[in-house]
Amino acid sequence: MAELALLFASAFLAATLVPFASEITLAGMAMAGWGGKLTLWATATAGNTLGSLLNWSLGRWARRWRDHRLFPLRPAQLDRATRHFQRWGIWSLLFAWVPVVGDPLTLVAGLFRTPFLPTLILIGIGKGVRYALVLGLVPG
Repeated sequence: MAELALLFASAFLAATLVPFASEITLAGMAMAGWGGKLTLWATATAGNTLGSLLNWSLGRWARRWRDHRLFPLRPAQLDRATRHFQRWGIWSLLFAWVPVVGDPLTLVAGLFRTPFLPTLILIGIGKGVRYALVLGLVPG
């Protein structure tokens, strides 16, 4: 059980603006046999999705602080994520798992006030597919 909490926490952190690679944790746990792949997949997907929803929530709340020097995204990151979001709309959240762009994208979705349920579903699908691919590469 502690192993799953560790995986959940690493996946949650990896989805926030804190740089962290939860795929390594997931693959290592799968190779070590720490739980079935389905359980590991569900735990990582849930943690990573909830981490992205934290970013989304911060974006909804922090809209007025966007120009403040302590805002968590540099202007270039925010501009890049905004361009992607404006081009693809809410569907871009399927790519919230993409390194560098994905985390800021979820914050931008919050700034644009995307509705909760579609946001949750699209982020969850993208994160779930990514973790399924990671587990598919793990032998055994």
